[in-house]
Amino acid sequence: MNWMIAGVFAVVYIGMIVGRIPGLAIDRTGVALLGAIVLLASGTVERHDFFNAVDLSTLALLFGLMILSAQFRLAGTYSYIVKAIGTHDFTPPRLLAVILLVTGLLSALLINDIICLAMTPVVIEICSKRQLNPIPYLLGVACASNIGSALTLVGNPQNILIGQTLGLSFSHYLLTSLVPVLLSTVGLWLIITLQYKHRWQASVAEPSLTVPTFSRRQTVKGGVVAVVLLAVFLSGLVPRDLAALSAAGLLLCSRRMRSQEILSLVDWQLLVLFVSLFIVNFALNESSTFQTLHGIMTGAGIELLEPGYLFVLSAFLSNVVSNVPAVMFLLPLAQHPLAGPVLALSSTLAGNLLIVGSIANIIVVQRAASLGVHIGWRQHAKTGIPVTLLSLAIAGAWLWIL
Repeated sequence: MNWMIAGVFAVVYIGMIVGRIPGLAIDRTGVALLGAIVLLASGTVERHDFFNAVDLSTLALLFGLMILSAQFRLAGTYSYIVKAIGTHDFTPPRLLAVILLVTGLLSALLINDIICLAMTPVVIEICSKRQLNPIPYLLGVACASNIGSALTLVGNPQNILIGQTLGLSFSHYLLTSLVPVLLSTVGLWLIITLQYKHRWQASVAEPSLTVPTFSRRQTVKGGVVAVVLLAVFLSGLVPRDLAALSAAGLLLCSRRMRSQEILSLVDWQLLVLFVSLFIVNFALNESSTFQTLHGIMTGAGIELLEPGYLFVLSAFLSNVVSNVPAVMFLLPLAQHPLAGPVLALSSTLAGNLLIVGSIANIIVVQRAASLGVHIGWRQHAKTGIPVTLLSLAIAGAWLWIL
């Protein structure tokens, strides 16, 4: 059945590249789900192997953090923070610096995609009121969310997957990633500031926004839960997935926020994508196909178990098939002690290269377009390419030193 596994794997990952199947109204998640269904229905992957294929701890941690992010979004926390920044009389470069820091920090503690979804319209509103060009600030939000999410093992879906699969220490990874993330954020600010130093001002129509009313009580509730959860992550005394699920259960016990509203903000598409790719990659790893591919690469003098090759391949594949499928494919090669940080930093930082490199970029661009601010792929690439090359160089040099 190796031919079927190889065929399904090829179709699924081509679907990850193209984003659809020609002639069908189906996206990346649908392609992956169809592949998983074919493998299960054909008996290629037995039903009793389902739980061996699917990493439930990763799904549980991801789900729990989505609930925490939904708590802050419904409480109007994100909008309140950004608006509070906008009330200060910062110069345009200083405003950019503050937005980058806030975006990066929030993305490190919560899932970066939701941060981008909540912050984009408010940033446009602030820029409109101050007659500022929103483009550099929106590019900053997209890039900073990716860079900031690389700081921790809970900042984005691929880091959650890496941390859970490899059993990485939360605190140890944090110390490993801190320097490259900080330096990359500084580099991002310098690049945008130089590119837009004479183009800060612009007249943009103020968008008509419907944002949640800020609730101090619900924000404090979410903040306390987040602080306790972070302390638990750092201590390592309780498994991260159980801690996140416990936090989600606590937040769902609310007299004001309906559980239906909270659960509606969970990215079920992403969870289905994870389950489907778990099955597809499990089938590949259980067959001889993966070992054959590895043998071909080794015979060509490319030893993928070495951190240097893994770093480059991870960055490349993350821009071809997106970072989550790339990481799932490469995880069996993560055998070096630094393989976890290598995969986490390279796959995440590479996401800034092009708009399609990460979901965060796509969210910012699409949300901005719906509010009348258009960011073309060339405009994004002009900033994204140098930011990506610089941040990857910093991370690669730091990991080499380690």
